[in-house]
Amino acid sequence: MTGSAELRVPSAELTRPNPNSALGARHSQLGTTYHEEEGLMKCLLYGALSAVALWAGLGCGIGAAAGPVREAALPEPPREWVDTAMPSSAGRTIHVPAGGDLQDALDEARPGDVITLAAGAVYRGPFTLSNKKSGTGWITIQTDALDKLPPPGTRVSPSQASLMPTLISRKSHGVVTADKGAHHYRFIGLEVRPEEGAYIYSLLWFGQNKERSLEELPHHIVVDRCYLHGDPKKGSRRGVALNGRHLAVIDSHLSDFKEVGADSQAIMGWAGSGPFKIVNNRLEAAAEPINFGGGDPSIRDLVPSDIEIRHNHMTKPLSWKHGEPGYDGSSWAVKNLFELKNARRVVIDGNVLEHNWEHAQNGFAVLFTVRNQDGTAPWSAIEDVRFTNNIVRHSGSGLNLIGHDDNHPPDRTVQTKRILVKNNLWEDIGGTRWGGRGILFQVLWGTSDVVIEDNTGMQTGSVIHSEGPPHTAFVFRRNVMPHNEWGIFGRDAGTGIRALEAYFPGAVVTGNIFAGGDSLLYPSGNRFVDSAGDLLSTNAKAGNYRPAASKQDGGVGEGEQAGVDISALCQALGPLRSLAGMCQTPVAEAQSRPSTER
Repeated sequence: MTGSAELRVPSAELTRPNPNSALGARHSQLGTTYHEEEGLMKCLLYGALSAVALWAGLGCGIGAAAGPVREAALPEPPREWVDTAMPSSAGRTIHVPAGGDLQDALDEARPGDVITLAAGAVYRGPFTLSNKKSGTGWITIQTDALDKLPPPGTRVSPSQASLMPTLISRKSHGVVTADKGAHHYRFIGLEVRPEEGAYIYSLLWFGQNKERSLEELPHHIVVDRCYLHGDPKKGSRRGVALNGRHLAVIDSHLSDFKEVGADSQAIMGWAGSGPFKIVNNRLEAAAEPINFGGGDPSIRDLVPSDIEIRHNHMTKPLSWKHGEPGYDGSSWAVKNLFELKNARRVVIDGNVLEHNWEHAQNGFAVLFTVRNQDGTAPWSAIEDVRFTNNIVRHSGSGLNLIGHDDNHPPDRTVQTKRILVKNNLWEDIGGTRWGGRGILFQVLWGTSDVVIEDNTGMQTGSVIHSEGPPHTAFVFRRNVMPHNEWGIFGRDAGTGIRALEAYFPGAVVTGNIFAGGDSLLYPSGNRFVDSAGDLLSTNAKAGNYRPAASKQDGGVGEGEQAGVDISALCQALGPLRSLAGMCQTPVAEAQSRPSTER
C-alpha cells in the first residue's frame, strides 16, 4: 500500500540524501521519490511511514550529511604490568612491639628486610619512606599475625582489623608519605586511618607532584590486604595517592572517603607515569572511588599509563543518600563511580560499580572526560581504554564520554580516541530514586574510534545523547536496550538517522535490538520489539540478559547474538560473582530459557 505525505520547506533547504549515507540508504530501501516544485517536496513512500518519522525529517532528508566509513581502531593494551607476586625475603626480621618506634625501623631497614608490627597495636605517625640508595629486594612492613589473615589473592574486610596493627596520624598530609625515588616497599595486613576526629588529605601519599623527572617518582610500592578508612564523622579526602611508577593496591578494603564541598576518592593518581594495578578491592568514596587525572602533573607530557583495574567493587553506602532507610543526615559531595581525566592504555575489566545518584554531579556512573584540569597540561589525553565485562547498576545515568575538554579550546587537550565498551551489563539506570536523565551513553565533543558493542542496558532515558563537534569511526553494534522516547538522539538533530548523520557520519550502527522505537527512523540491520518484556527472557535474575531469539531467527545477523554474554561476564567477574545474581544459576541453564515469543 502506498502512502504519501507533504512537508513544505524553503527551497534552499531541499537536499537529496547521499545514497552512500545511512539516510540515503534508508530512503533507497523505502522507495522514496522527490518532487521539487514551488518549494514543495512530496515524499511518496512505498509502505507505511509514521508522522513522527516524517516530522523528524526522515521522509524528506533535510540537511542530511554523508560521511566516509572508516573501520574503528581498537585500543592498544598496556605495555607494562605491575608484578605483585610475593617477594622472597633474604634479609633480617625487625620486630617493632607496641609502643616501639616504627620510623626508626623504617630508617634502619635495608632492602630484603621484613618489619613486623604487633597485631592490635597502634603506631602513631606520620611516617616517611626513604630512598634506599643501595641493596636489592623489598622492604616488607606486615602484621605479626599474617598467618591468620586470608592468603594472597583474597580480599580482607574490617572484621579482620583485630589481626592488624594500626597506623594513625593527626597530620593532614598523610599517615605514610614517600620521599623522591623511594622504592620497593610492600605493606601487608595493616589498618591505616586518621586519629579520631582528624582529617587527612591522603592516608598513603606516594608521590607529592613535586617531582621533576620520572627518576624522582617513587616506584615499586604495593599495598596488599590492608584496611584503609577515613574518620567515620569527618571523613578523609582519599585513601591512596598513586603518583609514581609500578604501584599497586590489591585485596584491600578502602572506605569512608568523603568530604563536603570537595572531591574525595578511595584511589587517585594524577602525577605518576605508571604502570598501576588496582585489583580485588572494595572501594568506597563519595566523589570517585577511582580517578586518574584531575590535577596537572609537575612532569611535562606525563599521562598516567598502563593501568589495570579488575575485580573491584566500587560503591557508595546508601546511608549517604537522602531519602534512603538509614540515611545519616550527611551532605558528602557525591559524583560518580569511576573517572578518567588523563589516562592512556587502561583496562577496566570484571568490576561491579553500583549506587550513584545525582548530587554534586549529574548522575553518570562512569566518566571518560578528558581534562586539562588547571590549564597547564595541554597534553592531557584519554586514549586506548578497554571497559569490558563490568556490571554498572543503580545510577542516575551510565557512561559520559567527551572528545575534547569543553572548558578549554580544542588545542588545549588531545582528542579522546580508541575506546572499547564491550560486554557490560547496565542495570537500573535512571529513575526517580537515582535522579539524573537516565542516559545510557552520552558521547560529546568529537571523539574518534569509539566502539560500543555487546552491551545490555536497562535505562529510563536516551540510548545515546550527543552534541558538539561530530565523531569519527563510531561503532554501535549488537547492543540490547529500551529505546524510550529519544533513542539515539542528537541535539538539534532529533532521533535516529538524523542524529547519526549530524553527529556520527559514517557510523556503523547494526545488529542492535531496541524495545520500542520506530524502525523507519534507523538504518536497516537493527531489530525493534514491542516492549522491554519482549527484550529479555522471562527471568533476568537467572541470567537471561541475552535475547535467545536473536540467534534463533537471525534478526541481528546470521549466527550472531546481541547483548551481554553472561557466561563471559561471570567468568570475568571472578571473586565478584557472588554480587551478580545471574551468576548463581548455571549459565547454560539460564540461557536455554527462550525469550518472550513475538
